[in-house]
Formats: sequence, structure tokens, C-alpha cells
Amino acid sequence: MKKILTIALLALSFNAAHAQIFSGERVLNQQNFDQQRWSWGYFLGFNSYDFNFDYIDYNPSTVTGQDFRVETRIGFNVGLLGNLKLSHNLDLRLEPGVNFNTRGFQAIKADAGTYREISSTYVHIPLLLKFSANRLNNFKPFVVGGVSTSINLSSNENNPDDNSAGQFRMTTNSYYYEVGFGIDLYLYYFKLSPSIRGVFAINDELIRDADPNSLYTGNVDKMSSRAIFINFTFQ
Repeated sequence: MKKILTIALLALSFNAAHAQIFSGERVLNQQNFDQQRWSWGYFLGFNSYDFNFDYIDYNPSTVTGQDFRVETRIGFNVGLLGNLKLSHNLDLRLEPGVNFNTRGFQAIKADAGTYREISSTYVHIPLLLKFSANRLNNFKPFVVGGVSTSINLSSNENNPDDNSAGQFRMTTNSYYYEVGFGIDLYLYYFKLSPSIRGVFAINDELIRDADPNSLYTGNVDKMSSRAIFINFTFQ
């Protein structure tokens, strides 16, 4: 009898939990949060930057057809959020922040002396549209997309030295488009929104060397950054 009662109690508990999750009976956190016209917050996260190259002359002698090998590393993001509610499912977001990252960069068919370590500090400013599904209990999935610009504080664009002196140079200003997805989690004291986003530069970011036959820039038609951001937003 005790076993039967225990099983019955567990079954009732499971049914109650199931009903709370998938019905409207669960206690809702932050019930009026999405009614605000304006909301604010901040985010912390991680990034991984890479380079995408277009070449003047394609090089079939390498396995990938690439002249360079890029070593990606994990960087750090921090910033602020301003959110304007446009409609029930649509928001406009401004997310100014600072991104720190380091990439390794080397010519594939050259010696180790061609290796460059590129440390970048970006002031990154995205303007995004966020489209959300309807809220289900205490979570709400969303997709996000938009455009952004950044200032590379470590670009060395105006440095007269180039790769012949060991100096790799990039443009200071860059422009991107961004797409991603995430989920809003309504917790007791705040809303947490983990998200993942792809960031793709539109413009050419490479500053050419003085030597037109430079190993680093001579065969490059366009070099643009691409990145993955994983952010945790607190509101």
C-alpha cells in the first residue's frame, strides 16, 4: 500500500509540474516587464573573431585555396542595452559595448617569422530589431538582426610602419550586419537573455603594405572580419 501511495503521489506531483509548465497556471515572474515602453540593462559575454579573405589570384596549391591561416581565440564582451518596445512582438535595441579579442595570423607557405598576433579592442555599436514569440510561462524565444558599426582602437591605420617592420594594419572603422537568436528567461528579480549572434563585416578592413608584392597584402582583394558573439543580457 505504501508503494502504491508513493507512486500515486509522484504521479500527481509530475502532473502538477507538467500543468504548471505547459498551462497558464504557473506563477509568472516579472509579469509587467514587457509592458514598459523603454527598458535598460547590460550584457556580458564571449566572442570569437575570424577573418574572411577574397583573393586576387586563387591559390589552388594549398589544401583550402587560402594564403593564410587564422588562429581564433576566445575574447570578452561587455556593454549596455537600451530597448524600445515597438509592438507586442517587436523591439528596437541599441547595444553599445566594448569587445576584446586576439587573433593569430600567418602565411601558410612561409616560415614562423610571418606570424602576427593581432590584438583588437572594438567599440561596437549595433542597432537591432528583435522579433519575439509570445511568452510561454517564464520564457520567450526570439530572433534578432540588424546592422552595426565599430571603432577598432588597436587598428594602427595611421601607423607609417607596415608588415615589413612587423606591423599589421587594419581600418579603424568597420560596418557589419548581424543575425542571431536567443531566449528571454523571466526570473524572480530580473530578466536574463542568453543569445548567440553571427557578426559579418561588410567593408574591406585591410590596410595595404607599401610593397605591392607584399606577402600579407599583395594578393588580398578583400579582408573582412566575422565573429560569433555569445551574450548574457540582464534587465
